[in-house]
Amino acid sequence: MNTQRTRVKICGITREQDALTCEQLGVDALGFVFCEASARNIDPAAAKAIAASLSPFTTIVGLFLNADVKAVESVLSLLPNVVPQFHGTETPESCERYGRPYIKAIGLGAGMPSANLLSEYENAGAFLFDSNAPGELGGTGHTFDWHKLNTRMEKPVVLAGGINVENVAKAIATVTPYAVDVSSGVEQAKGIKDQQKLRAFAVAVAEADAAKLVAQG
Repeated sequence: MNTQRTRVKICGITREQDALTCEQLGVDALGFVFCEASARNIDPAAAKAIAASLSPFTTIVGLFLNADVKAVESVLSLLPNVVPQFHGTETPESCERYGRPYIKAIGLGAGMPSANLLSEYENAGAFLFDSNAPGELGGTGHTFDWHKLNTRMEKPVVLAGGINVENVAKAIATVTPYAVDVSSGVEQAKGIKDQQKLRAFAVAVAEADAAKLVAQG
């Protein structure tokens, strides 16, 4: 019986005030996008400044998409506690070369990958499943068929893709993920979080977890 609470990751952070609000709400992890093609891209130095304002109990995640090794290493040197999250076609070897735990994002736009493919990333700390095409960044605001993940997995599952206040309870009930990841669902503009939506999302997750406990008896 899974009685753990659902962790919350807010992605696409670009402003200190949004990061601090997330922390006050008990958000577990904040995602910084280090990809110039993204509207939520943030300069590593700016991310470092925001991270410095947070407590050591908030996890910082850095998103990369087929990034140059030197670019990744530069971010990791500035943010020594950051958890890399790889969204591209990075091989297991390229994900592991930095010598720290990582998250591998899996786009389900082409369907659920095979168990053999997932098993290649045996050292990943978690899998993040999103609705985008394989090898692309998420943040599209679109969902996918959550029943694809309604099976037991060996690694923690982070559920992303079109999650918002209105559907997060259904997402949690369907998948029972380790964590939910939201970006566009709590924004007023790309990279600009909406304070009311952030608070409503935190409440919705807590209520969904409470309902899950009741259902489990």
